[in-house]
Amino acid sequence: MHRGKFITIDGVEGAGKSTQIDFICNYLAKKNINVILTREPGGTELGEKIRALLLSTDTQSMSSDTELLLMFAARNEHIKTKIMPALDKGDWVLSDRFTDASYAYQGAGRGLSIERIAQLEKWVLQDFTPDVTLLLDVPVALGMSRVKFRGHKDRIELETNDFFNRVRDGYIERSKQFPKRIKLIDASTTPEQTTEQIKTILQIL
Repeated sequence: MHRGKFITIDGVEGAGKSTQIDFICNYLAKKNINVILTREPGGTELGEKIRALLLSTDTQSMSSDTELLLMFAARNEHIKTKIMPALDKGDWVLSDRFTDASYAYQGAGRGLSIERIAQLEKWVLQDFTPDVTLLLDVPVALGMSRVKFRGHKDRIELETNDFFNRVRDGYIERSKQFPKRIKLIDASTTPEQTTEQIKTILQIL
């Protein structure tokens, strides 16, 4: 049995991930590929409990180091109990965010040491990495204008535009470091145009 493919999709707030996730799942289903949709933080029973802690506005005073460690604790559970078993069965896995988000949000956004994040990545992931990462890029002002009507914001969504600009810069830097894996997609246009860019990438997987 062939091992499944692991696809991650990432980007700042308002990049349009939800719309494109729906497209990817439908696209793969039409090709008779069984795809497991999951997310970070979360994806498992324990991971979802950690997610609730991370995103709750009741935990505004959380240390940035604690935030990072909780992200990787949830990720370890996610990989070991959900992602790897699915891939070994031959299923494809699509994750809404993965390790690149830690480099962008906790590294570039919070200012934590990239070397420290890399140590955690090596410990938790070892040599495991996505087959492809779809990075939806959009200017922060445009992204925030798209999400302003969402209603209740979680702890991270309440951050300033300066924070999200640092996050965006962190993502772009990651795409320059790993151009073969991370595909930078212009998501500032229409959803349909973004979809066409993604379709081109999926066709060669």
